[in-house]
Amino acid sequence: MSIQEAWEHEQPQLMPMPVAFDGYVEVPVRVSSTSLIRVSRNRYSVPCALAGHRVSVRLYPERIVVVADQRVVAEHPRALDRDHVIYDWQHYLPLIERKPGALRNGAPFAELPDSLQRLRRALLRREGGDRVMAQVLAAVPDHGLEAVLVAVDLVLETGRPSAEHVLNVLARLKDGPPPQTVETSLTVTVPPAANTQRYDTLRDLPEVSHG
Repeated sequence: MSIQEAWEHEQPQLMPMPVAFDGYVEVPVRVSSTSLIRVSRNRYSVPCALAGHRVSVRLYPERIVVVADQRVVAEHPRALDRDHVIYDWQHYLPLIERKPGALRNGAPFAELPDSLQRLRRALLRREGGDRVMAQVLAAVPDHGLEAVLVAVDLVLETGRPSAEHVLNVLARLKDGPPPQTVETSLTVTVPPAANTQRYDTLRDLPEVSHG
């Protein structure tokens, strides 16, 4: 055996890195009529479309993950004490499209981001403001929460909040900035001049039959 072979023989063999262990306890639960599940004496919201259905809950030390039809449908920080109710207001968006009055005293909507809270206060002072606010929140699944928050902030600055205004701002944000001016070596040597006499020549042209 050569010296090189002897040295390699003495070196410790590297073992493959173990796969991370995804440790959780999984339990089946039924979703209540208010789109809540009870886990370890606490309640957590899930999408309201799952009311009355059975789902699986994966309990981790610091979070819970809710799975339905092999798909993650909700995730929450795990409450360490008892008798807490933890909402995700976006789970209830389909509900307020049907019942916008829930925005006035619905517990899940106490957790709205600050911009949406200010818009809600401004709109609910008007008759029918709950329906207008429901229209704004309905834009979240299509445009994303961050885009809606930016649009709401811009609209609140104008002092004239409305669903139409928010949706118009969202459309402009989605379109993006105007295209940059294209650089070209072509230049106009003779500026175009208005010539109204050209319209007189058009009247003298023979008519074309389309029959």
